[in-house]
Amino acid sequence: MTAMATKSNTIETQISSSENIPTVEDKFKMIAENVTISYGDKPAVKDVTMKFKEKSVTALIGPSGCGKTTFLRCLNRMHDMTKNAKVKGKVMIDGIDLYSKEIDPIYHRRKVGMVFQKPNPFPTMSIFDNVTAGLRLNGVRDKKVLNEIVEDTLKMAYLWDEVKDDLKKPAVELSGGQQQRLCIARALAIQPEVLLMDEPASALDPIATQKIEETITELKKEFTIIIVTHNMQQAVRVSDYTGFMYLGDLVEFRETKKLFTDPKNELTAKYVQGQFG
Repeated sequence: MTAMATKSNTIETQISSSENIPTVEDKFKMIAENVTISYGDKPAVKDVTMKFKEKSVTALIGPSGCGKTTFLRCLNRMHDMTKNAKVKGKVMIDGIDLYSKEIDPIYHRRKVGMVFQKPNPFPTMSIFDNVTAGLRLNGVRDKKVLNEIVEDTLKMAYLWDEVKDDLKKPAVELSGGQQQRLCIARALAIQPEVLLMDEPASALDPIATQKIEETITELKKEFTIIIVTHNMQQAVRVSDYTGFMYLGDLVEFRETKKLFTDPKNELTAKYVQGQFG
């Protein structure tokens, strides 16, 4: 592992040939450009550049502590709330730099939704109120509008048929997998353009995990999705592109199938073959 760490300190971020990553002809919904994230003087993510194609799924893989979640959190400015955290570089959505002083981070977070590793429904609220919480905070009060959005988003999260007769039921009474799909519906209710997911199925059983993956596959028809996962098989199943990170570096970023079957970097090959992690 020491030799591997030494090698990683000298590697430059490797992006494979242009046929394996989104091309200039593709429409990019979000672009991270030369992003470095530090806690105090210690960099956790180092000069990462990634382009996220519109209506696609990008997976971020790599061992624990490699910077995946840190990078993901910077994409909706959650690091603004972390003490001593600093972000350098640009994160652009539709060409607008989200770290510009003119951008309201609260407004930005409405455009970039977040689903966390552990399901976190609001414990004192019903299923209905969980979905509409963000809408109400933004001043939406029309009952008809709320009802329509609840039905639409629960359908998008593949949960409607399971809960449509129990919308007043406390959300915490749902199973873990149902709670996570409820959190996806809640994120969708504020109509984001990009959806970030931090290991959304890591705490779930295989059946619930399958439902989450089916949901992701359907959602990419309408949204740009970026997912952190430790499960390499999951990355293969749900993503179009995959970035492999190690010790804060983006080592390789390619089409998922080619990254797993024909990695260009030796470190990537060792990781996807299970030699470390």
